[in-house]
Amino acid sequence: MPTTAPARQRKKSSSARRDDEAPIIPILARKVREVEQKAQKNKLGPTNRVKFQVIAFLVREERARVKGDESVSDGTRAELLKRLDGVATILAKTAARDTSLIQLLEVDQATTPVAKRMRRDWLLEAGVDLAPEELVIDDAKPKTAETAGPAIVSERAVRPEQVDARVESNPFLAPDLSKASACDHPRRRLDGWELMGPLYKAFALGSGGGSAVMPLPPVPEFDRLSPRGLAIMPHQSRMLESVREGHRSFLLADEPGLGKTAQSVLAASVANAYPLVVVVPNVVKMNWAREVQRWTPQRRATVIMGDGKDVDAFADVFIINYEILDRHIGWLAEIGLKGMVVDEAHFIKNLSSQRSQNVLALAQRLRDTVPNPLMMALTGTPLINDAEDFDAIWRFLNWADGTKPGDQLMERLDSTGYTPADKAFYPAARQAVIDLGIVRRRKKDVAKDLPDKLVADMPVQLDDEFGRSIAKAERELARRLADRYRRILEARGDRGLAPGEIDEDIVQLVAHGELEEAKAKDATGDNVFSMVRRIGQGKASLAADYAAQLQRSVGKVVFFAKHIDVMDTAERTLAEAGVKTVSIRGEQTAVARQAAIDAFNEDPAVGVIVCSLTAAGVGVNLQAASNVVLAELSWTAAEQTQAIDRVHRIGQDEPVTAWRIIAANTIDTKIAELIDQKEGLAARALDGEQTSDAPVESVQLAALKALLRDALQT
Repeated sequence: MPTTAPARQRKKSSSARRDDEAPIIPILARKVREVEQKAQKNKLGPTNRVKFQVIAFLVREERARVKGDESVSDGTRAELLKRLDGVATILAKTAARDTSLIQLLEVDQATTPVAKRMRRDWLLEAGVDLAPEELVIDDAKPKTAETAGPAIVSERAVRPEQVDARVESNPFLAPDLSKASACDHPRRRLDGWELMGPLYKAFALGSGGGSAVMPLPPVPEFDRLSPRGLAIMPHQSRMLESVREGHRSFLLADEPGLGKTAQSVLAASVANAYPLVVVVPNVVKMNWAREVQRWTPQRRATVIMGDGKDVDAFADVFIINYEILDRHIGWLAEIGLKGMVVDEAHFIKNLSSQRSQNVLALAQRLRDTVPNPLMMALTGTPLINDAEDFDAIWRFLNWADGTKPGDQLMERLDSTGYTPADKAFYPAARQAVIDLGIVRRRKKDVAKDLPDKLVADMPVQLDDEFGRSIAKAERELARRLADRYRRILEARGDRGLAPGEIDEDIVQLVAHGELEEAKAKDATGDNVFSMVRRIGQGKASLAADYAAQLQRSVGKVVFFAKHIDVMDTAERTLAEAGVKTVSIRGEQTAVARQAAIDAFNEDPAVGVIVCSLTAAGVGVNLQAASNVVLAELSWTAAEQTQAIDRVHRIGQDEPVTAWRIIAANTIDTKIAELIDQKEGLAARALDGEQTSDAPVESVQLAALKALLRDALQT
């Protein structure tokens, strides 16, 4: 027989008694810490913004209740108000970090259905008795401004001369009015639940395991799509068969090098989704035009440049880069688009950016005027730091609007029979999203003939005067961090630390403060950014020497760097070694860039191509080489992978080796380790691998923390 009476007879602690007086306060304290942690990583997505709003509202509501409750003693009231002020202080600090939150502090009520449900659920968790009208929350119609982005025509808008001729030549461009008018759907079981947070969590944890691939038809018996002389691969044909069967919404997340461009071009042909607009990074515009001509030679592509004066308005495929989309979005919305492809779709993950809003605005207009258009988001790296990076892509595909799932996803979630309170909800929810159109294949799964790639670290010693100055600056940075740590520890007094034990909270505080100062200064002074840049400068000639040695022994080599001065040094060193080079830089025109790529791939005399990580890290085919030299490290694993996969692609018939040049005995070594660790997020979310669920933090912050720990232990 259970013996619960003694537990009830125990004397309650003072904190427990205070919690009895205001049980919502511990919940608010826990929730505000969650929001604060997200803000520190610059990862405040829609769910956490709503959470911030609800916390602010409940703090005001609870403060008013405590002040007016005559049954509470003066001492208890003062303590409760002090704890509420603590929550409010954290809210204020968080809003100071992200000023877009300030307006949410001024909202005096939980206005949206999501906010109302969140408030209700927290109050119920606290054991508060709610009125019947507060228990049932009806969804309001979503605000179109949140999903449609900016006005369809911007101040910079232009209108090429041929556009009017195209519009007037087609009498069938009136908005489609055949869709059923909006009506109230029957109330669903999950209508009262906040679902976006659990959906992101399902991917962040890799719930259920397995690669994120929607059910695909088998490989067809005959290749009916490839033009003469070309052949699509089995994994590509399966995706295209799903288009043939009527599927029109895809997050094509195949690993880089598996032919996402070709699949998209052929998908448009299968779906007859013309006119088609393709939004791409500037560096790959010319390559997209080539791929359209290569795979669908019967179709015409036009590349939109600047003011669009040379646009072929009667083309089938319109290729435009993110930076100028706002100038052309107005007329693109008028020509009767039937499909839209967004290449390197992780570029739109920041919903506050103009390019993200432009893409979403055009996508919304397309859906408003065309029934079931072809919508494709392409990216081999859809997640950079957080599962909420999915948000903008899901909005683009109409799978969610940022506050709740779309109708199609909602039906799938409802049909699972689970709620977020059930453990089984998470694998079922992940699969429900995948089934909407996520296609993620890995090279090792679908391209058995594609050689494996090896990332090999090549340590170098910076032992000249410049190298010694770098080591001195790094020691000075470590000393400064350690001094700050000791001052804070002394000010806070004895925290019960054992001899030699490090207070990780203070380590986090010191490193974060240093990083914020460094961001303000960027490459000036002795900080983590200037340190890494100087290390890159110190490695430049050594990395170029190694590239020259490789070129003489293995043939063509791809050389990647982040900074222009490192590229300049590398080109001078290679020229002195008698190696002919070409380069890809951000300031080049598309024509000049393509000429450099062609020279490297086709001219036997060109031995090395010197590339900018940002300008040549995506959409460039350099498979004439099988060796890559990474002279400078990136801050993200995704950027490194993208660079290597310019060489490790379909058609490559040699093993690929990427040589990372690492400055020994410097912070460079730690950064390389941290980059490798960061690959775990994508593995969990997309490949179903079981990896550590440790919090994700920036490489810069982690490197500073490691530098501080080392200094404290010496």
